[in-house]
Amino acid sequence: MTETPQFNSLKDFYPYYLSEHSLLSTRITHFIGTSLLFVIIVLAIVKGQYNLLWFLPLAGYGFAWFGHFFFEKNKPATFKYPFYSLASDFIMFWHMLTFQIGEEMQNSLRKYPKS
Repeated sequence: MTETPQFNSLKDFYPYYLSEHSLLSTRITHFIGTSLLFVIIVLAIVKGQYNLLWFLPLAGYGFAWFGHFFFEKNKPATFKYPFYSLASDFIMFWHMLTFQIGEEMQNSLRKYPKS
């Protein structure tokens, strides 16, 4: 495993974050987890069952970490950059939702190529 570079901004971190999600299967597990996160929030608010919010970490991190450990076989950047990682997950989710992920992924892999 390679050492995570140092970052001082989300703008600099995001391309690295994407390069750590180079496999479609990993991005799909993240997309599922983030989608479930939004569903849980909406259900908790609509039904007034705020105890559902306890499931947010399980949905979000559970699916994401599954993708990293079983598909990508790398260590999630969450451990070193928790806030940049969380923000990047939502940016990546938006890029997948709006079909911008292909171009974003190409740019990130040029900057951080996989060996």
